[in-house]
Amino acid sequence: MIPNITRGSRMQGLIRYLAGSGRHNEHVDQHVVAGDDWSELSFTGVELDASTVSELGSYLDNASRRFGERMRGGNVWHCSLAISREDGVLSDTEWQAIAHEFVERMGFGDADGTKGVCRWAAIRHGRSGEHGEGNDHIHIALNQIRSDGTKAWVWHDYQKAQDVCRQLEREHGLEELGIDKTKSATRGWQPGEREAQARRRARAKLHAESPETSWGALPVQERQRLTAMQLTADQPRHDLANRIRAAAQTSRDEAGFVRRLRGQGILVRPRFAQGGNDVVTGYSVALKPLYGEHPVWYGGGTLARDLRLPRLRETWTADSFTAASEAGDEWMAAFKGRRVAHPQPGEVPLTPQRVADDIARMNRALTSIDPNDRDTWSQVARSTAGAFASWSRAVEATPGPIAEAARQISRSAQTYRPEQTPARVPRTVMMHAALALSTLQSNGNPVMAQAIMYRQLFSTVLAIQQAMQARGDAYHARITKDALLGELSVIASGLPIPDQTSQPQAQQQVEPHASAARTGKGTFSEAQLQDLVRITHPETSVAAGALTGIRTNPRPQQSGTDREQSHGR
Repeated sequence: MIPNITRGSRMQGLIRYLAGSGRHNEHVDQHVVAGDDWSELSFTGVELDASTVSELGSYLDNASRRFGERMRGGNVWHCSLAISREDGVLSDTEWQAIAHEFVERMGFGDADGTKGVCRWAAIRHGRSGEHGEGNDHIHIALNQIRSDGTKAWVWHDYQKAQDVCRQLEREHGLEELGIDKTKSATRGWQPGEREAQARRRARAKLHAESPETSWGALPVQERQRLTAMQLTADQPRHDLANRIRAAAQTSRDEAGFVRRLRGQGILVRPRFAQGGNDVVTGYSVALKPLYGEHPVWYGGGTLARDLRLPRLRETWTADSFTAASEAGDEWMAAFKGRRVAHPQPGEVPLTPQRVADDIARMNRALTSIDPNDRDTWSQVARSTAGAFASWSRAVEATPGPIAEAARQISRSAQTYRPEQTPARVPRTVMMHAALALSTLQSNGNPVMAQAIMYRQLFSTVLAIQQAMQARGDAYHARITKDALLGELSVIASGLPIPDQTSQPQAQQQVEPHASAARTGKGTFSEAQLQDLVRITHPETSVAAGALTGIRTNPRPQQSGTDREQSHGR
């Protein structure tokens, strides 16, 4: 369960928004599911028309107006609570219980009659997302001024909300999504980024091709049409993150990383330590403008936590004065827009079979790694994601299932803290894999080369999934499982299966998984995962049988009434 807290000063405005149609008319069946004694009694089950919304807002704001108290940042405390899509849709009764327990444990109740209560209401208006395709959630609107005129204690409420959500997830059998459970972070994307980039590009293109035409003078419909023509299928950040992972994984040192980034057509600029330009502490990247528009810069850490420069430095083997000096020269060359400072000949990769053998040995070593060894498993996930990113860069003209697999696998690598202990598997294995995958087009038989390495990469991802599952990290175990049966099955459907006596039949067995993945039909079962492992890896089918349900705390059984409400909403 993910809490998102904001503060403000306009209770009426918040209630009108929550009970309204939303920015994209995505709010449906808006209604109050819980609240303090009076708001729950008076507004639950009541249609939220204009007069009711005004009455509810006035009631919740009453203490502030009556006592004239004000809090820094505003009296209005707003928190949305969203569950995982894996948990489906809860009933109003379930949300009512969760809302009451959350508000009470956050300290907004009457503390057994010793304090005045905070007035609040929980409003539900369908799933999130522009088209209602997101997560089931509720919004809690609360006045921090209590009914006796005192102020609620909200010190460290963000962390406290996370702690309370972890308790509620365990008690209600929900998937645990908290950062304290996984010790990792995946940076989200702003919904408007694709459109903003497309609008900026369309405007620059118009100016380059028709300087006499003003963008602002165009009709709204024409501006929208030109913007739509520049929309890409991917988020602006996804392609950048994919390129950075590929460059990092195929580089032996920091200087090579900078050279490879620039060779991919990426604009790079270093961030220097305060007081000089000889120590690089971070970096920003931007896609090269197509029509002269202003580039949009992203810090490495804003793309993903595992792409911060200190984390990337953990993966490179070269650590010497010469390597540091060359890295400094390359950063400065990028900063000043000069050519690379130390050109290097391309590295000759190992053969696909040699790479596959090395990955197989690493996979055998992974069987002895403790699932709680976060440093080793995060490094394995990071390097494996880098290999997939390099593969995508080699064979996908636009980011496709291989790029998406890289992004999903990388989620298990984005830990908050740096590595405390050395990883217990060789770092160079996946570097050689990434190098071999990056040169697939020069291979005499690129399709068979991909098939040879794919089988071992699949086994690596399966090992990561099993480690997440054994550690009790249900969220990342599910994401990785869905990548195995989703993106990786799409990849497998286009490759020959080595050592299969009936290859066409095997491909026909893989194709249903690939079709389901292409159409985005839900998540996948353990039986499907075992089936895919049996088809593509007959020698490892016994290991696949060890997979069990990844949810460690199944939700309690609902009553018949609750179940009908849950499915009927």
